Amino acid sequence: MSDSTDIKLVETPQGYEGNGFFATKLDTVVGLARANSLWPLPFATSCCGIEFMATMASHYDVARFGSERMSFSPRQADMLLVMGTIAKKMAPILRQVYEQMSEPRWVISVGACACSGGVFDTYSVLQGIDKVIPVDVYVPGCPPRPEQILDGILRLQDIVKNESVRRRNSPEYKELLASYNIS
Repeated sequence: MSDSTDIKLVETPQGYEGNGFFATKLDTVVGLARANSLWPLPFATSCCGIEFMATMASHYDVARFGSERMSFSPRQADMLLVMGTIAKKMAPILRQVYEQMSEPRWVISVGACACSGGVFDTYSVLQGIDKVIPVDVYVPGCPPRPEQILDGILRLQDIVKNESVRRRNSPEYKELLASYNIS
């Protein structure tokens, strides 16, 4: 049994407090809500997918971070986790899955194969998924441990928390998508 001295409170976000109210910026509230309710879409092709299954299991439990709802429909997901070896024939499918996701959407590249082609420097393997879709977080390893995948999700949460609500309409973001021929 723990006593009440073990409870640690987090600092309140920057804002204005008064008797019965608290006011802060909309970007802060939206970022906090988005970061703690990411809906992952696993795109797993090989051994990294097995490590992701371990990440979902009770020992590591990715649900602690608000990502317990696995979505196998791109239209109902906002975080794409690409894990494993991606063959060049699969690149158009990966891109189609990315394009079907609604904005805002984020991508985590999990494992050496998804990040850079891994040990498969061959004509048939895509040498990094960033050749076809933009990537927000890279998780290295062959295969990466569940702790590394959780760290990647935590890093993405930091990005999402601090992202402006207006970023998706910015000229820089539109230029990034245009560089991938995504409208």
